[in-house]
Amino acid sequence: MTTRLGVRDIVRNFNILEKYEYVEIEDKKSHTLKGLFVSAHLLEDVKQFIDAKLAMEKKQKLDALMPFVGMVNGAFDELTAQEIKAAKKAKYRD
Repeated sequence: MTTRLGVRDIVRNFNILEKYEYVEIEDKKSHTLKGLFVSAHLLEDVKQFIDAKLAMEKKQKLDALMPFVGMVNGAFDELTAQEIKAAKKAKYRD
């Protein structure tokens, strides 16, 4: 079960959270979302989801930067990202 509660409602009666799986916390005056309360039995699933999402975003940012890696120091001006990776693997494999 889910619902949307104001901060003041939660402060007045904290036990109200026990009957919900997650609660959207909003500012009742401006109707803006302030946060999300997740029950204990969903906590690990939410943590795994967030960790996976953050890892994917980090990988996308790094993948976007990889074509420019060789241009920084001039050593790999004409090589693609795959060629740079292969050269580094060969260098450190020996």
